Amino acid sequence: MTPVEEEIAALWDRVPPGASTGTSGGRRWRAARTVFAGGRSEKIVAETEGSTVSCNLYRLASGPRAFPCEMPAARVAAFLRGWRADQ
Repeated sequence: MTPVEEEIAALWDRVPPGASTGTSGGRRWRAARTVFAGGRSEKIVAETEGSTVSCNLYRLASGPRAFPCEMPAARVAAFLRGWRADQ
């Protein structure tokens, strides 16, 4: 696993399961975190005007693996690093 994938896995739980709203990078976002297969597979999709962040996380016996959807892993990590959910 790359250092960026490790960061994504470490920050993943900042987005609560289900739908939420919040901010990241000074922008308002709508995010959805969906849990599959008893938590062994998860997906986060976040949208703001003109931008989307999407990533799958697989919790494997060998450790978590992050697979960003058609974007650099650094973009997903930056989003998660800045994510602040609304109260």
